[in-house]
Amino acid sequence: MNEGRETRLLMLSPLSHITPNQLYCTIHAMGIEISVKETCYGCLIEGPSKLVRKVRDEVKKLHPNEIFSKIRAYPMGDPKRCRAQHGSRPGFAQLETEWKALSYVEIGLNSVDKGEQIPELPKKKQISVAEFQRICEVD
Repeated sequence: MNEGRETRLLMLSPLSHITPNQLYCTIHAMGIEISVKETCYGCLIEGPSKLVRKVRDEVKKLHPNEIFSKIRAYPMGDPKRCRAQHGSRPGFAQLETEWKALSYVEIGLNSVDKGEQIPELPKKKQISVAEFQRICEVD
């Protein structure tokens, strides 16, 4: 990917009120000259960096705590990653893990927007070696 182009993942939170297809259609309706591909978790967008970031910012305004973005290392259709060209998908497990965590991030962001105080997490207390051994022993 050259420095003037960028590929981004736009991921929807699992709690999102919009679908990947609605996100895809919203981006197309903007009429901005970039490539858009609908995915199971949201969309891939690719084009000149300035336009890609403009699209990212516009969709985030519509659904600020439901859409998350990160740069993708490979362009759309790259033979090393594209399943249509029998590419591998080594990053999928990481992506799936990140996607599952987004609902917690969304809830936290919504709480902050409402001005709610985030409760302090209780401190974990250490256990003794004897207690740890008791827990680990198999009967």
